[in-house]
Amino acid sequence: MKAYILINAGLGVVSDVLDDLRKINEIKSANSTAGPYDIIAFMESSDLSSLGDTIVQKIQKVPGVSKTLTCIIIE
Repeated sequence: MKAYILINAGLGVVSDVLDDLRKINEIKSANSTAGPYDIIAFMESSDLSSLGDTIVQKIQKVPGVSKTLTCIIIE
């Protein structure tokens, strides 16, 4: 499964959050953005269950992450 994760981070911590996200094996890229979200990350996982586990157990636990929105790629 592939997905884009839109992430909001606390003030002044976007660089630190990016560094931590890039250490997660399932995340293939992570970039800061302008607009309603601070970061967009692209990730791959073997199935929906592992995708959810990565988001809840790894991405949302990164210090500074305040909100995530997952967009699963269907085609």
